[in-house]
Amino acid sequence: MPNFTVDQIRTIMDKTDAIRSMSVIAHVDHGKSTLTDSLICKAGIISAKAAGDARYTDTRADEAERGVTIKSTGVSLYFEYDEEEGKGSEPHLINLIDSPGHVDFSSEVTAALRITDGAMVVVDCIEGCAVQTETVLRQALAERVKPCLFVNKVDR
Repeated sequence: MPNFTVDQIRTIMDKTDAIRSMSVIAHVDHGKSTLTDSLICKAGIISAKAAGDARYTDTRADEAERGVTIKSTGVSLYFEYDEEEGKGSEPHLINLIDSPGHVDFSSEVTAALRITDGAMVVVDCIEGCAVQTETVLRQALAERVKPCLFVNKVDR
């Protein structure tokens, strides 16, 4: 059950300063879709049990079959945050785009970056910064998208 209503989403769409668009970018198999599932779970769209295995943004049959993201897919997440203590929580809308990590689908990453404010650069803590991570980070910087590092798989 989502933690928000359609009316809450409609209301926040008028407050453009409270809307952010983020791409999730990284090398293949560094955990972009799993991270996205976890964020979608936190928004209440999928259950905690399904998070990680659901691959919610992999909507195509060939993506499910191969277990790899082929097309960038977006999802809107409603989030409330208390910026100033005592002021109360302010609503935010986060448009999150899960992008492919395989080099063959780099054009999908470029398209996602061109419509976002920021990029979560996911790095596997064991494998480190891989070749495609460097490539997508360069793409993000070329598109003037602000990167944010996310170190993943620290529980390995």
